[in-house]
Amino acid sequence: MRVDAYNKVTQLYQTNATKKVAKTNSTSTTDQLEISRIGKDYQVAKQAVANTADIRTDKVNDIMKRMEAGTYNISSEEVSNKIVDSYFDKSI
Repeated sequence: MRVDAYNKVTQLYQTNATKKVAKTNSTSTTDQLEISRIGKDYQVAKQAVANTADIRTDKVNDIMKRMEAGTYNISSEEVSNKIVDSYFDKSI
């Protein structure tokens, strides 16, 4: 084992002369959070949707009355077109 080669490597990397890092004084800054205008608009829209009912009872009641009266007629072609359109609609 060559000791002189080890000494040359330590001299290259200067492992013998390590310096201690001085501690920095802590600053008294606080973290801040800024929400963009788009983010605020999104929050308002999300809250409005959350407060809206999932079922439109006025439409449901109207359809139920028309079904009971026998005046609610929808063609099967119209239903099938809506099903096909919703199946191929990629934006949903």
